[in-house]
Amino acid sequence: MKDLFDYCEFGDLKLNSRIIRTGLWESQREKSGNFTPEIYDRYENIAASGVGLIITELFSLYPRDVFSKYSHTTHYTQFVREAKDLTDLVHIYDVPIFAQLGMVQYNKKAHQNVRIEEMTLEDIRKVQTDMIIAAQKFDYGGFDGIQLGLGNYYFLSRFINPSFNTREDKYGGNTLNRLRMVLEIIKVIKQNTKLHINCRLNAFDGTTNGMTLSETIEVAKLLEKFGVDSLQITRPRSPQFFTVKNTDRNPLIDATEKILENVSIPVILGGGATRQNQIRDILNTTDIDFISMQRPFVNDPSFLVDWQLEGNGESRCITCNNCYWKKTSTCHIKPCSLR
Repeated sequence: MKDLFDYCEFGDLKLNSRIIRTGLWESQREKSGNFTPEIYDRYENIAASGVGLIITELFSLYPRDVFSKYSHTTHYTQFVREAKDLTDLVHIYDVPIFAQLGMVQYNKKAHQNVRIEEMTLEDIRKVQTDMIIAAQKFDYGGFDGIQLGLGNYYFLSRFINPSFNTREDKYGGNTLNRLRMVLEIIKVIKQNTKLHINCRLNAFDGTTNGMTLSETIEVAKLLEKFGVDSLQITRPRSPQFFTVKNTDRNPLIDATEKILENVSIPVILGGGATRQNQIRDILNTTDIDFISMQRPFVNDPSFLVDWQLEGNGESRCITCNNCYWKKTSTCHIKPCSLR
């Protein structure tokens, strides 16, 4: 019988539990981008709580991207040193940590939000190069892995989506061609770093002529073939699709199981779980072995400590989604009002 707090393997990594913490916004950094004491404290509390793996808040590839003012970037001189301090702190608790990398728009000088079909080969090479440089910084900073943002409506999720990518060259058309840009990035990261590569991937997107679950399965198989070590399955618009009532079945469960049937790498069920018994039921009635959580950790970075003691814990997060809409890494509901 599987339990949340099993010691288990995640590819080449050892985890203290099956719970994956996924970050999103970072509102406690300094204006210069530097990490603050509050950030170190938060990550230490999460690492000490019994979590299996930490995926950071978003690192925005470009400092002038849409979400860059709500996220970390790697574009300051002390980044590698501060990242090493952070990863060393997390590693004290034998917890691996991945850096989440993403971008929303590609901007070229005065031309903002360049459309996919307008990107030149030089533009594609620039994005690839910048992602590879970021990955090398993560490697130098002591991160165990990188999560590439191929989900939600981030740039790469649109690039691989036939609803957005109408190119007629080798970077458009069939599934392999639309994924080619990502596969080339993965190949170089694999050749030049020690990082575990995780891809955050939409199960489906609901757009006209967009990604279906069937094509997502083909994408997952190609990602595994070209060296991706694990996947996290999500849906395009977070978190409204993740606000699942206690009586409802998370719509991603069936999709994640079907993807699991077609790959041999670890696959994380992304979002929607807030109760210990709910997670235990998913683990023992499906082939899913890993479940990610985001908002419960915003509400209380240490809540898993109580869960280990209680055995039937429930997050005090009330899914108000203010942390998402206001783009902060802190909860907007006072803890005393939740008890």
